[in-house]
Amino acid sequence: MTLLGERLRTDQVRTIPARTPQTRTDQVRAGRPRSNQADAAPQTALPAALVAISHGTSSADGQAAIAALVDAVALARPDLGVTGGFVDVQQPDVAASLGALRPKRAAVVVPLLLSAGYHVHVDLQRESRVPGRVTTVSRALGPDDRLIDVLEHRLAAAGFTAQPGREVVLAAAGSSDTRAVEDCRRIGEMLAQRLGVRVTVGFLSAASPRLACAVTEARLRSDSVTVSTYLMAPGFFFDLTRAQSAGAESVTAPLLVPGEPAPAPLVDLVVDRYLEAKAHAGLF
Repeated sequence: MTLLGERLRTDQVRTIPARTPQTRTDQVRAGRPRSNQADAAPQTALPAALVAISHGTSSADGQAAIAALVDAVALARPDLGVTGGFVDVQQPDVAASLGALRPKRAAVVVPLLLSAGYHVHVDLQRESRVPGRVTTVSRALGPDDRLIDVLEHRLAAAGFTAQPGREVVLAAAGSSDTRAVEDCRRIGEMLAQRLGVRVTVGFLSAASPRLACAVTEARLRSDSVTVSTYLMAPGFFFDLTRAQSAGAESVTAPLLVPGEPAPAPLVDLVVDRYLEAKAHAGLF
């Protein structure tokens, strides 16, 4: 089976320049009656802003990797006034990120989170309720085939090839929310279907089996075990992944790597989550 290392060519990855001011001209809302005031300014309409909210991390590498993804989304869609924020650890928080937008501009909050747990269902719903501003929250990024594309690419970069007898353990953060756990298990099933090998999900917290146990059990069945890191970026959980992967031949990098362009499938996924939520909420 051909891995994504052959499919994810250089021209599929967007280069990320430094952030630049938004220059798109405001669109005039069509069909609005003219004001009775001769000198009234024309009415304008801006599309709902895309506010990308990640978990937050104290890791400088993790911060750089997430910032690169937000910048890549802004480059792909400069008309959306893309901005970033955090649900924990870092600033600006959700309220501050929304407050920095133009007054009364609608916003779609896109969680840069791989599964829909407490942060998506509770924290972001609560914190995005800002008086005087229409907001909606999109689905989490996963499950989605584009995440499998990036996981497959990371496996190829780590030297993994899909052959009989080889196993993969998918390292996921874990959650006390069963919906988030099921999202991760679904990704494991999708990765197994893509690779044609056995994939077991191992969790770093709150759910079982724990990663260390999943790796040990896989080693009892196979002489070749690779840990596929299902985390957005480097940080505490990636350090824990490497520490709990004793016995595995290799551990892949997270989906985002500092110093590398953000993978095009991730950029497209963030934009699609925005478009889906905006359409569902009936926003311009």
